[in-house]
Amino acid sequence: MISKKSLIVGAILAGLTSGPVLAASCSNSGKGFAAFKRDFAKEAKAAGIGKRGLAALASTKYSSGVIKYDRRVNRSFKRAKSNFNKFYAKKTRGLKRPTLSKLKRHRRLFDQVERKYGVQREVLATIWGMETAFGGFTGKHDIVTSLASLTHDCRRSDFFRPNLMAALKIIDKGWISRERMRGARHGEIGQTQFMAKNYVRFGVDFDGNGRRDLIRSVPDVLASTANYLRSYGWQAGQSYQPGTHNFSVLHEWNASSAYQRAIAKFAGSL
Repeated sequence: MISKKSLIVGAILAGLTSGPVLAASCSNSGKGFAAFKRDFAKEAKAAGIGKRGLAALASTKYSSGVIKYDRRVNRSFKRAKSNFNKFYAKKTRGLKRPTLSKLKRHRRLFDQVERKYGVQREVLATIWGMETAFGGFTGKHDIVTSLASLTHDCRRSDFFRPNLMAALKIIDKGWISRERMRGARHGEIGQTQFMAKNYVRFGVDFDGNGRRDLIRSVPDVLASTANYLRSYGWQAGQSYQPGTHNFSVLHEWNASSAYQRAIAKFAGSL
């Protein structure tokens, strides 16, 4: 998801840094990528990243394809804003029947998540379906390579830097293996497409297996998504339609006004 989380320049995750270090330099091409990785490895090591995370960084290669994608992505958002009906039809085509099926199949899980976090199940199911068709299309791109390339690139380096650091932490902690750390081109991970720093901040081990697995664990996916929304002030049981407080929280999930409206409209139809 290209969300507000993906558009706001943030500080490095609390707890990931142990003091001031020189930032690895950026570039508008792949030139200097090897030096960038060496410098970033020093930052990561100072932040407490261990061998697994450092090895993941070392294995990356610069991706010009990811950079080209980042250059053109804003145009698609402008089109979505100008033609909401077309955007809505595309995002929700064929989605209602499988969404209702998921709500029925995971009824007890939705009960548990809704009781704990207060986020209505139809909202969670809508996000789950719209983001990845319930985990069917989570992305095939190497997350660390994407985030390293985007951090090396000067355009939004400050945003992607903490996400790269967080991705290394996820691997280092063993929540997801290096091989399974695959997702969308901007580094979104899992069935509801979390950016890595939000994965670390809001991810929940709801199935109790000791890992926050937003790629394979449906309980972790739904609870983490609900935890994210609650952390931004979601009010349990209240309306989420345009003009309400909860609708404004959807802005924290995705900065696109068309996307927010689509979530509210589709969830309200269930």
